[in-house]
Amino acid sequence: MSDVRHVLVLPDRDAAEEAAEALGERFGLDEEPQLVRDALAGEDDAEDAQWLVVLRDEDERLDPAELDEFAGKWDGWREEP
Repeated sequence: MSDVRHVLVLPDRDAAEEAAEALGERFGLDEEPQLVRDALAGEDDAEDAQWLVVLRDEDERLDPAELDEFAGKWDGWREEP
């Protein structure tokens, strides 16, 4: 078993929450994705933060290209490891 993780970068908390919920429905995840606030360098305002959706894929069954396309629906992308 490997420790593969995918990180989707989304523009705001609402998008991250919606995407995390939709991920479970679309991909049938075994565990809920983790939401993480990622403040942009030099920014103190909470509004100037990206949100990360981190999901584990130990069985490596999720297609990175499909995840990138999925994140694009919320103006986001999948971060390359």
